[in-house]
Amino acid sequence: MTSYTVAVVGAGPDPANPSVDGYAMGYRHAEGFESDARCEVVGVADIVPENGAAFAEAFDLPETAVYEAYEEMLAELDPDVVTVAVPPAVHHDVVVGCARSDTAAAIHCEKPMATSWTDARSMVQECRRNDVQLTFNRQRRFGKPFVEAKRLLDEGEIGDLRRVEITWGDFYDTGAHTIDLAGMFNDEHGAEWVLAALDYRTEDVRFGTHQENQMWAQWRYDNGVYGVLSGGEGSDFADASFVLRGTDGEIRIDVDDGPMLAVSHGGDRRAVDVDGETMHATGSEEDRYGSAFQDRAATEVVDALDEGRESVLSGRIGLNTTEIIFAGYESVRRSGRVDLPADVSDHPLEEMVASGRLSPAPADE
Repeated sequence: MTSYTVAVVGAGPDPANPSVDGYAMGYRHAEGFESDARCEVVGVADIVPENGAAFAEAFDLPETAVYEAYEEMLAELDPDVVTVAVPPAVHHDVVVGCARSDTAAAIHCEKPMATSWTDARSMVQECRRNDVQLTFNRQRRFGKPFVEAKRLLDEGEIGDLRRVEITWGDFYDTGAHTIDLAGMFNDEHGAEWVLAALDYRTEDVRFGTHQENQMWAQWRYDNGVYGVLSGGEGSDFADASFVLRGTDGEIRIDVDDGPMLAVSHGGDRRAVDVDGETMHATGSEEDRYGSAFQDRAATEVVDALDEGRESVLSGRIGLNTTEIIFAGYESVRRSGRVDLPADVSDHPLEEMVASGRLSPAPADE
């Protein structure tokens, strides 16, 4: 059996106290890889020395396996896999640096991909150029309600898919999961255009990046299927977190209330057994980052590396979601529809805040 050494960039703060400044996802990534018998976590790099030291203690690593500079860690440990759990604004520089280091065969990075469309594409290009597998931690793809919904779609349970409605979370952070799942349901088709509007009146900064309070977005995929997302206030326009509408019925997935998965034909609705697995939008840390999902993501990364195939978590597939996100914010900035491919070099929401066009009040006022 092939074995892989894994190095972590970005331990994060105490995982017992998650916040919008950090969920300590480096711990979650490491736990996922260590659950696979093929993998061994051998080092950690964090610019905050006490974070690295705490991580090393948790994973029984020697002091010599703790670094402040990830470049030094790569040079000394020569890991097979690097997992990146730093804030989104730093993803690009770390991922590109790892790809160019001539060490790791695979890089697994936390979502969202980046804080600009330009950076997201650059990461994928650099990894392809250096023959490095690049994946992102879109682990919700492995949740049984979503897997089962996809199976029902593929078997024609509701006919041809026509629209995916999303009322779970926000556009950028949670959207990196929900829009990704919409793409999975629609066989990874790319979008043709995006039209969006948002409200941002109370400051909400997560992992150093602004997040709107309310968002409405619509997009059309190149096969004619539509996506719709309503985040924040007004997200109760549908009676489930996801509604997959087809020509012959509907599939509902609810991450807050049961049943988690249900199929409707006309007025009849039946629950579908998903072995009691839940994926809550809110709640305890274990609810949000359940170990099973991290384990499945890590296994997928290693399986793809073993088998020499593209992972379902690949950066290339992730670009479909990221383009919709940045085109959505660009649609707000232009006050009009954005046709794809997107021509967006920055983060439009960040720019609108910096320019004063959007002036959210401090959250504690």
